[in-house]
Amino acid sequence: MQNCENSPARDYELMMTRRQLFGKSALGLGTAAMANLLDPALVKGQASSRPSTGLRRGKAKRVIYLFMSGGPSHLDLWDYKPKLKDLFNKQLPKEIRDGQRVTGMTAKQKNGLPLCPSKYKFTKYDNNDQGLWASELLPHTATVAKELCVVKSTFTEAINHDPAITYIQTGSQIPGRPSLGAWLSYGLGSMNENLPSYIVMHAKTNFAEQSLFNRLWGTGFMPAQHQGILMRSQGDPVLYLSNPKGVNRQDRRKQLDALSALNHRQYEAFSDPEILARIKQHEMAFRMQASVPELMDLADESKETFDLYGDAAKQPGTFAACCLNARRLAERGVRNIQIFHRGWDAHGNLPREHESQCKDIDQACAGLIKDLKQRGMLDETLVVWGGEFGRTAYCQGNLTTANYGRDHHPRCFSVWMAGGGVKPGITYGNTDDYGYNIADNNGEPLEPQPSKEKWTPGTMHIHDLNATILHLLGIDHKQLTYRYQGRDFRLTDVHGHVVRDIVA
Repeated sequence: MQNCENSPARDYELMMTRRQLFGKSALGLGTAAMANLLDPALVKGQASSRPSTGLRRGKAKRVIYLFMSGGPSHLDLWDYKPKLKDLFNKQLPKEIRDGQRVTGMTAKQKNGLPLCPSKYKFTKYDNNDQGLWASELLPHTATVAKELCVVKSTFTEAINHDPAITYIQTGSQIPGRPSLGAWLSYGLGSMNENLPSYIVMHAKTNFAEQSLFNRLWGTGFMPAQHQGILMRSQGDPVLYLSNPKGVNRQDRRKQLDALSALNHRQYEAFSDPEILARIKQHEMAFRMQASVPELMDLADESKETFDLYGDAAKQPGTFAACCLNARRLAERGVRNIQIFHRGWDAHGNLPREHESQCKDIDQACAGLIKDLKQRGMLDETLVVWGGEFGRTAYCQGNLTTANYGRDHHPRCFSVWMAGGGVKPGITYGNTDDYGYNIADNNGEPLEPQPSKEKWTPGTMHIHDLNATILHLLGIDHKQLTYRYQGRDFRLTDVHGHVVRDIVA
């Protein structure tokens, strides 16, 4: 083949790659990257894609969200309940259950609802409050107790995985709403023109993983540029980012220029803002072709850094490697970074599963906080850890002192935060002696149990969690709205309360 710009064969080759990329792949490079800063010239005279109210300077500039998908057991990790040991295999009292719905997996089990104390030793660590009880499963995370704000009174209404994850990520159990990361992108924009403002990673695990749908980091009814981008650990870090075989960077630039001209004509004819978003996506993808390879290359990281995160950080796709990449993304101006670590759904054989899961995440969580702090980034980075709900105080399946399972429990569970304007080294909220209900300071269940309709001091509904995250980033959750089908939507729906007790 002639290596000539005017070669008919070369032109045909380029046309075929166009068909492959923008035909078979449907969205082409646009699927790869949703940008956040469009060239002002492209939107001159157009309404802003950013809210004009509800913004102020927040303490945090970015969020790293460590999501433990499946529901980690608060009773085996953070919520120490020594009195349960004396109640081993006794039935959960009816007044404690208080008519709460249980799943079909335990509702009719022959052994009833036998109480199940944790088999793990808890140690009280110094913090800046009254101390923090932490399980022996999390020895590394416990070393940063003075940085953690552990909330024991988080709650939700959703009792099954997909509705619960959808709820905490989007503010609704019904799919179709924008995700937290999309709201942050919409509200705050990007700090790096060469990378998306919202990146998602899935960490490897050794156990069965619940399905995670891309709507969990999607835009819902918002413009496409606020979409989260999934960063993969194998193959191309971002799908469709690499040029097809036979196409070099100069070829790609010519293709994008021609495509941009066509899209501008479409926009002039139809005034569809998604056309501008499409242009922006293609341009971001082009820039990412240079920025992503450098990002994923860990060769310049020091031995001391790998010592912080552990040897697993050298293995692509591990939770430790994802945490290290999260710090690198934060350094480069990515606004919202989310790591999903699946496999926490321990209905049976919880000790085996949680021991493995904690081995995956423990050192990396501590390493991330230490790394951010020594680089002077922790004050401006909000780190959030938690799942969609907790696990029950009663056992699912056969109960022994060495082995047990736990069912889903939305009524109370533990979440921790660090950095980004959160009070360091405190615990917030209480649960009863069973770890079943949110309780007052004396350990007595609150009557009635808190609800999303009205905030109860000492509690944190997931709407309150999201309202507080937005607040720490300088956003008023009541004013951050997006109008769709005649209604002003917001992440917290018509609920949510900023938990100022945990704000520094």
